This record gives sequence, structure tokens and C-alpha cells, in this order.
Amino acid sequence: MNALSVVITAHNNQDQIAQTVNSAAFADEIIVIDNQSTDHTARLAKKAGARVIPHKNNPTNLNDSKNFGFTKARGPWILSLDSDERVEPDLKQEIELLLQHEHIPEDGFYLPRKNIIFGKWIEHGLWYPDHQLRLFKKGKGRFAAIHNHELLKVDGVAGKLKGHLTHFNYSTISQYIQKIDKQYSDNEVNVFLKKGGRIAWHDALRFPFQDFLTNYFLRGSYQDGLHGLVLSLLQAFYMFVVFAKIWERQGFKSTSVNLADTQKEFRYFARQLLYWYNHTQSINAPLAKKLFYKLQNKLL
Repeated sequence: MNALSVVITAHNNQDQIAQTVNSAAFADEIIVIDNQSTDHTARLAKKAGARVIPHKNNPTNLNDSKNFGFTKARGPWILSLDSDERVEPDLKQEIELLLQHEHIPEDGFYLPRKNIIFGKWIEHGLWYPDHQLRLFKKGKGRFAAIHNHELLKVDGVAGKLKGHLTHFNYSTISQYIQKIDKQYSDNEVNVFLKKGGRIAWHDALRFPFQDFLTNYFLRGSYQDGLHGLVLSLLQAFYMFVVFAKIWERQGFKSTSVNLADTQKEFRYFARQLLYWYNHTQSINAPLAKKLFYKLQNKLL
């Protein structure tokens, strides 16, 4: 049987770290990379049976410590986890069966992930199935470590497993706002500017609006009720913050914006909203209604 090393990265997550370590207890070793926690995260991880290795905290490049952890793994296979994630029983069983094979042709595997946000499993949109490449052969996988919102990449062939990770994501609105301010938005801005990105005044409206359309309609977040609506609006707010911080980095450049131009933008948004509403309604509609919605969209 192939040995498995679980590598968990953590920073000030004393409330969840023990449950995360316990969910991975089937592994041959569990490593927790502690990013300068000031609470009891490291002590509780060690008590739960993990080998704890300290590492410098870098909130603008969280994936650097993950790559560091991979170099410390002893097993030929690595499962990468965040400290707020759990291995579900179906995934545990699937991994154990997989690693019993002497020869595994794949070099890595994507895992579906359930996101628990504001107390609810979000079953649609951006948040599910949210496939994450987390199980891989040692030496075959790493993060580019350029920005926080990147996926691990594997050098070789990647397959898919059916068993789930569960991600206990945002539990409060304040937590969401703090994370986009302190971790994600600055990183997003840095990547945008390094690529030579430029903004115009109308991006203050287009960044958040297009993100809302994508999440709420195209990715289907409307199916998650109020949770889906609020999350889509929060994601739109996130993109507005990104725009505003880019503008800040560029010295709050003064630009004249007249009402006629903003009116054109809002009229365009209104047409887009109606288009995607019609498209969404037509998906499961009877034939007559489907044709009606399609005709309306042609007119738009």
C-alpha cells in the first residue's frame, strides 16, 4: 500500500484544527505547517497527533507555506488541506482503496469540495462542486505561489475522485469582509497591476456587475435562495473593492463622469439583467414559454 502524508497549513484556527487533523487520522503522517499562530493552534494540532512545523506567515501569498509543507512530507502521496477543511468518510474510503494499488497511472486527483457558508452548504454557483486538485504524488504537484486564488498544478495526468472535502468557509459577514480586505483584494490588485492591467471609470460599475451576473445567473447561485443572492452581492462587492484599491494605487486619479455616460451603463446593465433572467427562466420552461423568452432575448 502507498503511504500517505497529509499536509495542513494553519494560522490562528484553534477552533477547527483538531477536527481537521482527526478527519485525516487514516493517513500515515499528518504535518501541520503553523504560520506563526498566536493562539493555541499549534498546541492543539500536536495534541491531536500532527507533526507541527513552524513557518513565517505571509497572508498575501498563502500558497508559499503549502509548497514548503510538501517538501517535508515523507510519503509518496500527499493530500493538501487547509485548517478549515475536513476529509469526509466517503473520501477517506476512496483514498484508502486507491492507495492499495501498487501502480497508479494518475499523478494527481481533483476532489469535489462542499463549502459551508453562513451555516449552509452552498450547492450551486461558484461554490459547488468546486473541484480542488489536492491529492498527488510527491514531487509532482505544487502551487505557483503568485496569488492566493490559484489551484495546485500537477506535472502529469490528473484524474477525479468522487469523495468530498468539506470546507467550513465564512461563518460571519465580518469574517468575509476582513478576509477580502486583509488577504484577497490586495493580492488581486498586485496580480492585476503586474500584468499591466488598466482601469477606466466605468469599471467601477462593470467589475461588480459582471461578477454578480456570472455568479447569480450563469453559475446558478439563485438556486441557493437568500444565501445565493447575498453571496453573489458580496462577490460583486469584492470586485468593487478590487477596483477601488487599483484606483487608490494609481493615486486616486481624478476623472470626469457625466450622468449621460452612467445612464448608458445602467441601461446596458438593465438589458443584461433581463437577458439572463429570460435565459434562466427558459431552461425548464414549457416549449411555448421557452420560445417566448428566446424571442425576448433576440429583441434585446
